[in-house]
Amino acid sequence: MAQLRQEVDPGEAGLDPKALDRLDQHFAHHVDEGRLPGFLVLVARSGRVAHLTTHGHRDLAAATPVEPDTLWRIYSMTKPVTSVAALMLMEEGRLSLDDPVARHLPAFADARVYDSGSGTGTVTRPAARPMLVRHLMTHTAGLTFAFYHSHPVDALYREAGLESSVPPGADLAETIDVYASLPLQFEPGTQWNYSVASNVLGRIIEVVSGRPLDEFFAERIFGPLGMPDAGFEVDGEQALRLAELYGEKEDGSGIEPVPGLPLRGRPRFLSGSGGMVAGAYDVHRFTELLRRRGELDGTRLLTPETVGLMTSNQLPGGADLRSFGSRPAHDEPGNEGVGFGLGVSVVVDPARTVAPAGLGTYGWTGVATTTFWVDPGRDLSVQFMTQVRPRGTHTVFRDLKRLVHEAVTD
Repeated sequence: MAQLRQEVDPGEAGLDPKALDRLDQHFAHHVDEGRLPGFLVLVARSGRVAHLTTHGHRDLAAATPVEPDTLWRIYSMTKPVTSVAALMLMEEGRLSLDDPVARHLPAFADARVYDSGSGTGTVTRPAARPMLVRHLMTHTAGLTFAFYHSHPVDALYREAGLESSVPPGADLAETIDVYASLPLQFEPGTQWNYSVASNVLGRIIEVVSGRPLDEFFAERIFGPLGMPDAGFEVDGEQALRLAELYGEKEDGSGIEPVPGLPLRGRPRFLSGSGGMVAGAYDVHRFTELLRRRGELDGTRLLTPETVGLMTSNQLPGGADLRSFGSRPAHDEPGNEGVGFGLGVSVVVDPARTVAPAGLGTYGWTGVATTTFWVDPGRDLSVQFMTQVRPRGTHTVFRDLKRLVHEAVTD
C-alpha cells in the first residue's frame, strides 16, 4: 500500500524545524483541549515531503490513532477534482468553458432570475444571459446553498428539500432538475456566490462523457495518478481506516460524533461538490498534479496552460471574493485579497489577506476542517486533515497559514 513518508530534512528544504515544532504543538494543544480529535499535517517543498505529523485519534471512542493512511471525508475539496475532470473534457474538445449549461442540461434552458418578494410571492424575470460552464466553475452562475439564510432564494432551496443540497433519495440527475426549477439569485457572471454549482458541473461531466461521475474519476484521474483510496465509497478494509466525523457541541464544551457522508456502499447521489473520501497520500498526489502543471510521474492529465487557467483569478477586473461576492454571505475579512479560479481560490493581493499567503497561492478547503494549498512562488504545498464540522468560524486555517509562513526560511 502506498504510504506517505518524510522525504527530505526540513532544513534542507528551507524550513525551520523549531517553527514546525511550534506548529505541531499548537494543534496538539487543540487536541488536548478537546477541540480536535486528532490531525495530520504535511508540508512539502518542490514536491518532497519535509514535514509530516500525525497526532491524536481518528476515533476517540475506539482510541484508534491518526496514522498516515487514515481516510478522511474531504467534502468541498472534491470541487477541484471535478474541475480537473471538466477541464480534461475541454482539452479533448468535448466541452467548452463558454458552452451554455442548457446545451448539456436542457432543464436550464428557461432559467429565471430573482427579482423581488419571497416565498409564494417571489417575482422572477427571464435571465438576460445564459449560464455558462465557466460560471459553474467560478461560482458565478447565480446558484446558491440552502444554509445561507441571507436571501429569499436560499429559502426557496430549503423549501425544495435542499438543506443538504440533495432532495431525500434523489440521484445527481434528479437533483439537478430541482436546481433548474428554482430561480437564480442573480444574473450569471455578475456576482460570486459559493454554491451547488459543482454538482451541476458533475452532471455535465456525466452527460458529456457518458460515464457515472465516480467511474470517470476512478478511470481518468484516480487510477492514472495512483490515488488508491480516493473515491465516493469505502470497502471493508478502508472502513477500518476511516476517521470518525465530529461536530462542535452546541454549548461549546467540546466535540461529539455526528453523521457524515454515507460512504459504506455506493451512494445514490454522486456529489461533485462534496462527496469524496481520500487519504493524505491521495491529496498529496492530486496537489502534485497541480503543482507540476498537469503532469505527475510521466502521466499528463492537463496541459500547463490549462492548469495556469485553473489556478489564476477568473473574477472580472481582478476582483476578490469580498468585493464580487453576493452580500452579506461573503462580506467577511477572510475573503479580502482572495480571488477565484476554476475550482480553487487564488490569492490576488497578499497585503490584504487575513493570514500570510504568497501571490498566486491556490487551493481549497472542506467543511470538516480539511485544506490544501500550493504556493507557487515558494514551491510550497501544504495539507491539513482532521474531521470536525465547526458551528461557526474558527481559526484553524488562519493559524495554520501563519505557522507555516513562520517556518519558511527561504
